[in-house]
Amino acid sequence: MSDETPGPDGSPGSPEMPGPREIPADDDTTEQHDRILRTCLVQIPYLLVLLCVAVAAALVLFDRWRRGAFVFGSAMLLGAVLRGVLPPNQVGLLQVRGRLFDVATMASVGALVLWLATSIDPLGTD
Repeated sequence: MSDETPGPDGSPGSPEMPGPREIPADDDTTEQHDRILRTCLVQIPYLLVLLCVAVAAALVLFDRWRRGAFVFGSAMLLGAVLRGVLPPNQVGLLQVRGRLFDVATMASVGALVLWLATSIDPLGTD
C-alpha cells in the first residue's frame, strides 16, 4: 500500500494533502446574540407604555395635572390594546395575569382616569 490516494479523475498518484482547516461557525455566540436581541425586542410594548407614563409624570410635575392625567389614562388604554392584540410571546412585561384580566384592568383604569381628567373643572389651570 502507498500513501497515495486517487486524484479527482480517479487516477492514482496524488499524495494525500491535508485540506484547508475548516473553522467551525460560532453557533453558540450567534444563538446567544439572537436570544439577547429577542429579549430586548419583546419589551418594546412595555417600554412604550412606560414612556407615556413618564411623560404623564413630567406633565404632573410641571403643574399640568389634567394633561398628565389624560396622558396617563391614554397610556393605560394603549397598554390594554397592546396586551389584547399582541401574542403572549411578544407582550413582555405587559403580561401579568391572563389576557382577559390584564386587558380589563388596564382598560378600566385608563377609562376611569380619562373620565376623571375630562370631568373635573380645571379651576383656572390647564
